[in-house]
Amino acid sequence: MSMTISQKILAARSDRDHVEPGELVEARVDFALGNDITAPLAIEAFRKAGARRVFDRDRVCLVPDHFTPNKDIPSAMQARLLREFAREQGLTHYFEVGRMGIEHALLPEQGLVLPGDVVVGADSHTCTYGALGAFATGVGSTDLAAAMITGRVWFKVPGSVRFVYKGKLRPWVGGKDLILHTIGQVGVDGARYQAMEFAGEVVEGLPMADRFTMSNMAIEAGAKAGLVAPDGVTEAYVKDRARRPYRFYAGDADAPYDQVYEWDVSELEPVVALPHLPENVKPVTDLPEIPVDQVVIGSCTNGRLEDLRQAASILKGRKVDARVRCIVIPATQRIYRQAMKEGLLEIFVDAEAAVSTPTCGPCLGGHMGILAEGERAVATTNRNFKGRMGHPQSEVYLSGPAVAAASAVLGRIAHPAEVRG
Repeated sequence: MSMTISQKILAARSDRDHVEPGELVEARVDFALGNDITAPLAIEAFRKAGARRVFDRDRVCLVPDHFTPNKDIPSAMQARLLREFAREQGLTHYFEVGRMGIEHALLPEQGLVLPGDVVVGADSHTCTYGALGAFATGVGSTDLAAAMITGRVWFKVPGSVRFVYKGKLRPWVGGKDLILHTIGQVGVDGARYQAMEFAGEVVEGLPMADRFTMSNMAIEAGAKAGLVAPDGVTEAYVKDRARRPYRFYAGDADAPYDQVYEWDVSELEPVVALPHLPENVKPVTDLPEIPVDQVVIGSCTNGRLEDLRQAASILKGRKVDARVRCIVIPATQRIYRQAMKEGLLEIFVDAEAAVSTPTCGPCLGGHMGILAEGERAVATTNRNFKGRMGHPQSEVYLSGPAVAAASAVLGRIAHPAEVRG
């Protein structure tokens, strides 16, 4: 019987020939991860279960990235818990400050999550790895504990929704605009507990950075996972990084989809998601003049090297508006180093932006850019819920790096063409 990519991966990891949407299966986990917010709860559950050792020290990863470098005593205590557990268990993959990165950019970069994997993480944006053709999803801390102990997790096999993007992208339009457009069309619960599959000639032409951005935000449509069928672009990315064997899965031509959307995106402009939901999407050119107080360029959504290059191309030779704080956060140390080699960090500093070590920081209202009452931010992050980046009466507007950089220069939400032409 025909199956989608998600069905095939879950069938393989459940030692089944076939699985159907709605079935409950217990699947082997290829990789499990936690961060400094969620892993301490998982470690507590691990202890309460009486467990002594993780199922495989090479397949459990801890990354302190949310409140690190530690912003206060409680966050320091959380990070210490991770550090001590990693040492006790002899975990191969523990990434300390100075060697770390934002987990969902770091793990693909390190070749630790791969095509065909089942990946679980105690963080909702674990779905990012679907860009590699993996079944990756966020779980609760208790489920992470179970995965760390047994190497297995139960799933209800999700149905799949296919999104086919046709046409040719206009200048300054990328993966962030595509996924915001998609969420704007289907809503924040439009793919609830389903696997979103991104396909079509436009997606096939996207670099990995844009694919990661799209899969990263599948959860913002309520999805269980967000996948791109692996291809030559995927192979070029993983072949020299992979720490272990991997497998490409493709859905059958007559695979069962709950729904199929087909859009010609040739006329799509850069878009922005207005407060307070990612579905509140409008083209930049349809917006009135909206002054901003802060711009954040980074996060697991748009902190990759390609994102920094795009932002730098707009900021080069220009200054951040005097009324604006611009914060640039490379997603990993490797990205930071390469951005430094390419002169991108110098461009940011010359523009009077602040450059940070890798951290989730402002994305979740943790640190490194908290908003005061009444302030507005344009951010390349993934959520703009009420109070997400600080005060409940602040506002977050989601965009891609080009719009964010242009907005930093002009002091208001702006189309990149207003700065670069």
